[in-house]
Amino acid sequence: MKQIIDIISNEVKTAFESLGYDQKYGEVSLSNRPDLCQYQCNGALAAAKEYRKAPFMIADEVVAKLADSKTFKEITMVRPGFININLSDEFVASFVNEMMGSDKFGLEAPEKVKKIVIDYGGPNVAKPLHVGHLRSAVIGESIKRINRFLGHDVTGDIHLGDWGLQMGLIIMELKKRKPELCYFDDNYTGEYPEEAPFTISELEEIYPTANAYAKENPEFREAAKEATNQLQKGKPAYRAIWKHIIGVSVSDLKKNYENLNVEFDLWKGESDANEYIPEVVEYLKENGYAYESEGALVVDVKEETDTKEIPPCMILKSDGSAIYATTDIATIVEREKLFQPDEIKYVVDKRQELHFDQVFRCCKKAKIFDENKKLTFLGFGTMNGKDGKPFKTRDGGVMRLEYLISSINDAVYEKIMSNREMPEEEAREIAKTVGLAALKYGDLSNQASKDYIFDIDRFTSFEGNTGPYILYTIVRIKSILNKAKEQGITDVESIMPAANASELALMLELVKFNGVIFSAGEENAPHRICQYIYDLANAFNRFYHENKILAEEDKARQASWIKLICGTKDVLETCIDLLGFGAPEKM
Repeated sequence: MKQIIDIISNEVKTAFESLGYDQKYGEVSLSNRPDLCQYQCNGALAAAKEYRKAPFMIADEVVAKLADSKTFKEITMVRPGFININLSDEFVASFVNEMMGSDKFGLEAPEKVKKIVIDYGGPNVAKPLHVGHLRSAVIGESIKRINRFLGHDVTGDIHLGDWGLQMGLIIMELKKRKPELCYFDDNYTGEYPEEAPFTISELEEIYPTANAYAKENPEFREAAKEATNQLQKGKPAYRAIWKHIIGVSVSDLKKNYENLNVEFDLWKGESDANEYIPEVVEYLKENGYAYESEGALVVDVKEETDTKEIPPCMILKSDGSAIYATTDIATIVEREKLFQPDEIKYVVDKRQELHFDQVFRCCKKAKIFDENKKLTFLGFGTMNGKDGKPFKTRDGGVMRLEYLISSINDAVYEKIMSNREMPEEEAREIAKTVGLAALKYGDLSNQASKDYIFDIDRFTSFEGNTGPYILYTIVRIKSILNKAKEQGITDVESIMPAANASELALMLELVKFNGVIFSAGEENAPHRICQYIYDLANAFNRFYHENKILAEEDKARQASWIKLICGTKDVLETCIDLLGFGAPEKM
């Protein structure tokens, strides 16, 4: 089913064309003055220059041509040549009915199903998730869901940091603490234990200790570098420890991401790309893309059109070791081999833009990735505290993500208990659902590329542009529908044309759904969905306050309203699922 804006535009374009004007001038948009009209067309102003005719004269002709259209209740010319449009109530109601009777509310399947890989998450193993990991997970999960809903074939990859110096540091710290372990006996020939020699808590303490010790002890750091080198060359004992690190870390990460309602299709890491690095390096050398510069192997990626300096992309350091760029290029090679994606989207901190620009340019220049396919950098801003600086704990440290989630849940729990009496267990369960909505909506309602202030009081408010307000609206609709069911009120096959302004306003918000979801997907912009459901929730609440649904005496009208608000609930629930959270049954 076509978007409503396209249906209106096509009708106006046909009118322009039938009058001898280029149909492009009939493009319609939402009105920027909703107090005057619902939609508008400004094409007559632009057409006037081409056809050397006063814009109001062109607009008058178009309005006259469309005067008998059943799509419009009112279409008028406003000088100097604007065309103001209000839709007929019957047309709006018929569109809503078609939406409600269609799969995905009439969202059209894509002309071409794209294969998309989304790289998001990116935590390092052996370290706890902290607030810096929030945005990548939350934004990436929503973009994944939106693209799948649009009909594309989407694969989400966590891309673990599991292959750098941190591995060597952990191995050497473990050797320092427990030298008796079989992994450090060069004469050991048996099978290595299946059970890890550490818990996640011990592992999370081992790495920072080792890292601090290495800064004060050059010999220990060199030993860690050598351990990393031996691991990457395949030393069995170190590979066994590495597998323990991965196993223990991934098990813990899955629990934490589950609390965020975030799921990955792939749990691959930098290590998975390691086998591709030699062939990438050889390919770049043999084909003349890479050359030595001060001992390092680099690829020039600067283009003639650049207005700022773009440094060469380093492939190997002077000591012959690979770096992040090497791993990221090798990962693109791996993804091309496994998935043949049309696009790879990277949801990462915007401060990594130069790095990914170099990597993408290198891949396109060297024909590692087809130039007709897309490598997309989706850089996100920083989550800041009320002081405008990156969010920290009270003592200035980086807050663990689980503590942030817990603090949000506690704040919501206190608000729930202050308003009503409820068993603690039930209130805690509701607080988890509402808390997740507060956290995710608080993040996603901001444009991803911009920094934002984390304000727990505002995010957990049940009023205003917040997650809890959206959920409260859904719960309110559920309550009305339950009461209607108890009273034996059922909906009807089709919704009637609007009886009043608030009902029409609600319908006009509903019909925007397809356009919003499409643009959110095209622009990788979950914040568009947030703004939409806020407007939709406001429209419903206005309608609710102005119309006594359950007390309505006109039974046909009442049944129509029940169907309308049921559709509103379904649209809201679909949208919050695309944002990555759900609604409770009551609040």
